[in-house]
Amino acid sequence: MLGDAGEGATSRGRLDDLAELKNRGVQDVLIACCDGLKGLPESITSTWPLADMQLCVVHMVRARLKYASTKHWQAIAKELRQVYTAATAGAAEARFAEFEAEWGAKYPALVAVWRRSWEHFVVFLRFPPEIRKVVYTTNMIESLNSRFRQATRRRGHFPDENAALKVLYLVIRDCQPNRPNVTGRTRNWKETINTLAGHYGDRITDQ
Repeated sequence: MLGDAGEGATSRGRLDDLAELKNRGVQDVLIACCDGLKGLPESITSTWPLADMQLCVVHMVRARLKYASTKHWQAIAKELRQVYTAATAGAAEARFAEFEAEWGAKYPALVAVWRRSWEHFVVFLRFPPEIRKVVYTTNMIESLNSRFRQATRRRGHFPDENAALKVLYLVIRDCQPNRPNVTGRTRNWKETINTLAGHYGDRITDQ
């Protein structure tokens, strides 16, 4: 599916693309991890109302650092790591309160955007570690998108859409070292799927 679903896409365009995915057979989504593009969480929950929305933690940390001086980036990132690696959502809340007490006066905008995003940040902390590693970041997809961009930039111009699709297809078919599939290996997948089944019940199917 080629479409205008990138960072500049409209909410209407995203809804159309998500509807096409649903029409192709994606009838349910358990957890959707996204990078915080405006309107994307709303588009996903409009298409799959039961989906849990998780903001990519890696994107959250990197994007929010723009509100702080570069000389404090290392210290802030280190302390935020203690928030998103907390044992429970409650522990993460307590650790963020400490972070806010230390940095809130200096960087109120940074703290405010974390607070506004908290509902969709904390989702993955309800799960055990094997699930968290699967859903807390979009890095696997980002890696694939990077390969797509490299392949298309090298060619510059395509005579039509089919020509572009062929290049993308060849990227997918090109196996990378130590990668059994196009987005890389999901570690502890058997434990993960069983934990998901325990949480989501009969929404996990063999289809």
